[in-house]
Amino acid sequence: MSRRLTPAQAAAALRAPRAAAPAVAARPEKKAAAPQGGGEVRIIGGQWKRTRLPVAHLPGLRPTPDRVRETLFNWLGQDLAGWRCLDAFAGTGALGLEAASRGAASVLLVEQEAGLVERLNQLCQRLQASTVQVRRGDGVAALQHSAPASLDLVLLDPPFESLHYTAALKAAVRALAPQGFVYLEAPAAWDDEALAPLGLALHRHLRAGAVHAHLLRRA
Repeated sequence: MSRRLTPAQAAAALRAPRAAAPAVAARPEKKAAAPQGGGEVRIIGGQWKRTRLPVAHLPGLRPTPDRVRETLFNWLGQDLAGWRCLDAFAGTGALGLEAASRGAASVLLVEQEAGLVERLNQLCQRLQASTVQVRRGDGVAALQHSAPASLDLVLLDPPFESLHYTAALKAAVRALAPQGFVYLEAPAAWDDEALAPLGLALHRHLRAGAVHAHLLRRA
């Protein structure tokens, strides 16, 4: 049963100093981890299926999404035995290594960024990818050196802000074998009207978010 205070006792209690609330120790703030990379993608099929490929955190580096790569190699067929391929803007190497994983006889990965070239060389050594060659340089120039009519598959996935599309397509068609394919990834669709002056025709097209994936052949 609670005890009732008299008016004098209540007034005295109000005048008495209150005990300070116990101090709460401040928690140290967690520091944000420095970005080490942009994640990873995986090889979809073939002998290196499920192999993880690191994605560096670099401006403009945008590896082809898994779904798009899966669709592309469904279009091409799962067996690329004997094919000669050139990945002109290799980046993570996801496209070219996917082709090599599916049996391509030779794959040239061309990349300008020195750090990415080093990563690609390390990855090829780990995979013992004897059919894959890594070269630092300009992808358009590499295509020009491959002409005429020597490649079964040309892979073009430049940075979206790149101005290389027309030059790369012109070089690709000269390097392409008569029954070969060009894969083009771009931020906008290329139709037959735009492709015809370059000697190419649209074979397949897929849109996945901001990505337009095209499979092209000689016109």
